Amino acid sequence: MSVDAKTKSLLQAGQPVINMSVGEPDFDTPTAASLAGIRAIANGKTRYTAAAGTPELRQAIAKKLQTENHLTYTPEQIVVSNGAKHTLFNIFLAILNPGDEVIVPTPYWVSYPEQIRLAGGIPVFVKTDESSGFKMTPQQLQAALNEKTKAVLLNSPCNPTGSVYSRNELALLGEILENHIAWIVSDEIYEKLVYNVAFTSFAEACPQLIDRTLLVNGFSKAFAMTGWRLGYLAAPPDLAKAVASLQSHGTGSPSTMSQAAGVAALQSLDTTMIQAFHARRDCLVKGLNQISGLSCLNPEGAFYVFPNVSAVFGKRYENRIIETAVDYAELLLEKQLVAAVPGEAFGAPNNIRLSYAVSMQDVEEAVRRIAAFHNMLN
Repeated sequence: MSVDAKTKSLLQAGQPVINMSVGEPDFDTPTAASLAGIRAIANGKTRYTAAAGTPELRQAIAKKLQTENHLTYTPEQIVVSNGAKHTLFNIFLAILNPGDEVIVPTPYWVSYPEQIRLAGGIPVFVKTDESSGFKMTPQQLQAALNEKTKAVLLNSPCNPTGSVYSRNELALLGEILENHIAWIVSDEIYEKLVYNVAFTSFAEACPQLIDRTLLVNGFSKAFAMTGWRLGYLAAPPDLAKAVASLQSHGTGSPSTMSQAAGVAALQSLDTTMIQAFHARRDCLVKGLNQISGLSCLNPEGAFYVFPNVSAVFGKRYENRIIETAVDYAELLLEKQLVAAVPGEAFGAPNNIRLSYAVSMQDVEEAVRRIAAFHNMLN
């Protein structure tokens, strides 16, 4: 939070900060989606919808899941919410009783443990690192499961690491979960943003567990619709009904015009954005790995890299010793005007997260600035 506040202060002062802390695409919403939202407003479609979303959008999502993921859901099993974050919070409120445990692989997206705690649950962290490609192994999952486990959370592609579980890796996790009664919360919001690998939904890899799988997705990342606030859940009928009921007493229905835009978006994916992210990723990873004191795995999805900076812990920049990733991120911002998120926020204190949802020019300039920063360390 301190780094974020400093970033905003520098930007407001007109400083040329390269903000690689952001978690949203730097592209416009597809024109077809924007026009659909505008038409909804112009045509007076501005009233409440059903709490779980419009029939048109729920049908379109069910069709998408069938066509793209080979999964069969009825529209009644789809609940549309105000973003995937809202969907996740609804899930945890619906399934958790006080003291229930949720297995969360680290590094994790920052809101996972807080949402679990707010719902009365206990996050149980399973540590992953570069040696496993930042993926939880079946052995780790088995060791973490117990009678208090209510759910297992998976995020593929992952924020912050960009790791993507293969179909076989998901199947092996599924074999472990067959013997334990627990929900599988599968956050697939970065589904479309994969590079040189195939994306597989958990429910597709483990069809025998579909009645316990809570699939979370949305429109923010693949369709650059962060501000439209539109996400969804695909779940067994009883759980979908419970989440819809919960939502009706919380926020009510999602934005009517956003839902109209969502129907159009599902028919208008622009692969130009994905190709641009792919090129930026390659440039950033190559550049970072040429800098002494940095090591960076090549992420297979999302739009983040997660380099390890622990090799420079104990080194000095001018009169300040870098002892943590927070120190590193604060100095990088102060001295070179590159904003990164310290890994502590994600449960990974040896790393930082850099988003390549910035222009290629900014990616190249950021590499130069980070290299200059490391050249000053002693």
